[in-house]
Amino acid sequence: MSSAGAGASLAGRARAVLAADGPAAARILVTVVVSWQVALWLGADQPPVYAAIVPLVALRGDPVTALATSVHRVLGVVAGVLIGIAVLSVLRPSTAVLALVVGLGLAVGLVLRADGGPNSQVAVSSLLVLASTAPDAYAFHRMWETGAGAVVTVVLAPLLWPPDPRRILPHLAEDCRARLAQALTGTAAAVGGAPGPARDNLAVVTAHGAAVTAAAARARQAERALRFSPLRRRRRAEVRRMVRAVGTGERVVADVTALAREAVAFAGRPDLVPVLADARPWAAELAAATAGALDLTLSGDDPGPRIAAARGLLAAYVRADARPAAVALRRPFQRILDTLDEARAERAG
Repeated sequence: MSSAGAGASLAGRARAVLAADGPAAARILVTVVVSWQVALWLGADQPPVYAAIVPLVALRGDPVTALATSVHRVLGVVAGVLIGIAVLSVLRPSTAVLALVVGLGLAVGLVLRADGGPNSQVAVSSLLVLASTAPDAYAFHRMWETGAGAVVTVVLAPLLWPPDPRRILPHLAEDCRARLAQALTGTAAAVGGAPGPARDNLAVVTAHGAAVTAAAARARQAERALRFSPLRRRRRAEVRRMVRAVGTGERVVADVTALAREAVAFAGRPDLVPVLADARPWAAELAAATAGALDLTLSGDDPGPRIAAARGLLAAYVRADARPAAVALRRPFQRILDTLDEARAERAG
């Protein structure tokens, strides 16, 4: 690659990174500066570092997390400071006292959980009080400065460059569509094959399912962020429809995975060779038709005709083969189509 080409590629990557993460970085920078200045206006006689730390800890790509994180941080600071002051009022600093303070902080942090895990801020604050030469003054400044930073963060986070869920949700839906289509067609190809390829396919399908579940969680987070963004609230109905579409992908993950497990369970069984040989072309057609219906559902279009076509294939397969293995292979397709019909009815309602 020429130097000009390499430079253009580097510039392109830089623009992509800036477009993706620039607003979040700018949001943090502005909120840090405002928190610092507000603390100075409120009378801070030392650099108000604690006020500025709050947005650095609390703000992430999605401003919906700012409120909860700030509240947990304030609670952690207050609890940690109280622990440190209480212990130092009766004991002198020592290694044993350090163990006691940190242990109490960790125990309280298990109760005041943050982001689904222990609130480590309790132990950190109690330890910092222990290390202070003037714990009473330290505690007072740390608490009010942290509170000021939390208030500024909660107020500014939804207003500064709020992310637009409409930009990310179509990409999430497309990724889910591609993964589920690959999972269905890959499993159809594994039906009647050797055990090794069937197990490999199950591992791929499981990974795709985990990715779809993560995408659905991210879509719901984007919808929650919209509730806290006064600049985006008018788009709630549109975003809700897109989130439901991605959620439908998550709802079919279990049945897509169940189909792959059936392929593994049947692989290599001599007694099932005839039924699996007959099942393979049916599975391929059903996988293609079901993937098409999923594609339309996740893209927001009407999947009705595709669902009807898939059900027609399923009915023809029922008439052609009533053997137990064929019934087991059809069952996941039936449940997926039922889910798509339910999603279609919910959207129409």
